[in-house]
Amino acid sequence: MSLESDRDAVLELTQKLLVAITAGDWKTYADICDESLTCFEPEALGNLVDGLEFHNYYFNLPASGTPTPVQSTIVAPHIRIMGDVAVIAYIRLTQRINDGKPVSSAMEETRIWHRQQGKWKHVHFHRSPAR
Repeated sequence: MSLESDRDAVLELTQKLLVAITAGDWKTYADICDESLTCFEPEALGNLVDGLEFHNYYFNLPASGTPTPVQSTIVAPHIRIMGDVAVIAYIRLTQRINDGKPVSSAMEETRIWHRQQGKWKHVHFHRSPAR
C-alpha cells in the first residue's frame, strides 16, 4: 500500500469509529478496535483503561427521551504512518441538541492504529477537552 492510501484508510476508519460512537453501534466499534485497546480519557478519571469492557458500558446505557442528531467532525487531522503503525491527531467537534438548542463541544484526540494481518485496528487513544 502507498503512504497516501494508508493515510486515507486511517482517516476513513477514524471517521467510521466516531460515527459508530455517536450512533451507539457497538458491533462496528468492537470490530474496528483491538481487544486490548488502551486509553486515557476524561471518563477514566486519569487512569489508563485496558480492554473494551469499560467502553461497552457506555454503549449499553438505556436511551433517554427522543433521539437527537449528533455529528462529529474531524478538524485539521495530522496523520503519521510509521510502518505498520499510524498516529492521527485532530480536534473533534461534536454538534448536538441540548435543551432544544444546538451546542458544539471540542476534544483533542490522538488515536493509534496498528496494521494487523493487513487490516488497521485501533489500539490506543487519548482524549482531552480542548482549551
